Amino acid sequence: MGELYIAHEYSIAALQLILAMLGMGATLTGRDFQDIARAPRPITAGMGVQLLMVPLLALLFISWPGVTAGIAVGIALIAAIPGGTVSNIFTYLARGDIALSISITTLTTLACLVTTPLILDLLIGQHLPADFVMPRLNIVMEIGLTLLLPLLIGMLFLRYYPRQAPAFSLWCIRGSLLGVLLIVVGSLLAGRLDLAAFGAGNVLLVVLFSVALAVAGWLVPRLTGMNRSKATAIELEVVVRNINLGVLLKVSIFPASDPVLAPIGDLALFTLLLYGGLQLLIGAALIRLRRKANAAPAAHANSAG
Repeated sequence: MGELYIAHEYSIAALQLILAMLGMGATLTGRDFQDIARAPRPITAGMGVQLLMVPLLALLFISWPGVTAGIAVGIALIAAIPGGTVSNIFTYLARGDIALSISITTLTTLACLVTTPLILDLLIGQHLPADFVMPRLNIVMEIGLTLLLPLLIGMLFLRYYPRQAPAFSLWCIRGSLLGVLLIVVGSLLAGRLDLAAFGAGNVLLVVLFSVALAVAGWLVPRLTGMNRSKATAIELEVVVRNINLGVLLKVSIFPASDPVLAPIGDLALFTLLLYGGLQLLIGAALIRLRRKANAAPAAHANSAG
């Protein structure tokens, strides 16, 4: 079973990402982006945290003494990927600014065509074998074909089949989650997810990195004077990232079939999956904390009206 998974690892990783982006696209319309022109400051702040502060924090953690190549690659992949559908759902549940959340997610997703290979190159070049060449063109093509194209197709589906779009989006997201589950189970059966080999110290490092992102997402909108709903959207966008894309990039750049790169890829995959679990825990905690706080201003506005 493990060997079968390794043989089809890339196809599974690509399919789970395509399904995730189809599902996300089927929830988006052109109206969702009108706030970009009307209120650029929150979006600029959100993108600034995503594209500048998060990579800088990743560089700080990657530069920590004793960090291995695989952990460095995993943290760099987390920093290089945008938010995803889950961040939009969490923002909705926390009563945050859903339009802002969707706008930041989509813009950073479009930008990652350029920013992802650039961030990866800057962060992990020194941690890789001397003869390793970053496949920038392949990364760009994969982002275009498995991220942006399905997003566009999903948006077109919503436009032409609006009644069927919610069910279509739901089943796509479910299929994507099944794909992630297959990756986890397949990697376990192939002996590639080894907690003992990963080490408690590396677990702590990833936990601290996730907390650092949460603090950054909390700090910036408050320093720039945003209201609670917008601050909540940015906070969740920073913490909850598109791990689906990170898994695909890991599989593409560090395939399990390559005996030299596979050990690096195994640790990177563990890092991605660990962060994926942590972001859900932090996201759930933020929903609980922010939902009540964000409900109070809305209730006050309704009573005043």
